[in-house]
Amino acid sequence: MKKFAIEIKWGIIAVVFHLLWMVFEKQLGYHDSKIKWQMLFTMLIVFPMFVLYFFGIWEKKKSYYNNQMSWMQGFISAMIIAVVGVILSPMTQFITYEFISPNYFENIIDYTVSSNKLSLEAAQSNFNLSSAIWQNISAGLSTGLVIGALASYLLRTKNTEKEVETFKTEN
Repeated sequence: MKKFAIEIKWGIIAVVFHLLWMVFEKQLGYHDSKIKWQMLFTMLIVFPMFVLYFFGIWEKKKSYYNNQMSWMQGFISAMIIAVVGVILSPMTQFITYEFISPNYFENIIDYTVSSNKLSLEAAQSNFNLSSAIWQNISAGLSTGLVIGALASYLLRTKNTEKEVETFKTEN
């Protein structure tokens, strides 16, 4: 477990940031009066999340790999950060929709029905806590891996011979 302490730390930081982002969205009105723009605004979280993953992988490179890290080593670190977020995802969704924005589902259902985007039944089956948890797990894992792959590429040690040698000795 100590081997992955840096990734666990950054996974928890990402989860806390996600909750702060939800508070930010709520305060700006994207969970009620500006709900039609909420999905677009939520996508902007990818930029600060990239920064968080970058710093997490950078810390792993500096502290654990002594500044010599292959792309694969960085990507594995990113996968662990993403998995920490996925494991904690049900908790973050519960906190978001029970405490930060308890009227969110009601508001999004009202909006989608009144704008004729979905029927009431379809909106109710799409917008609920269970659905939000599964969507967040899927999005968190896929987005985390893509962001992690890019950050790992940027942070990898540029010497390809050293990358191959490091990977061979690890496996």
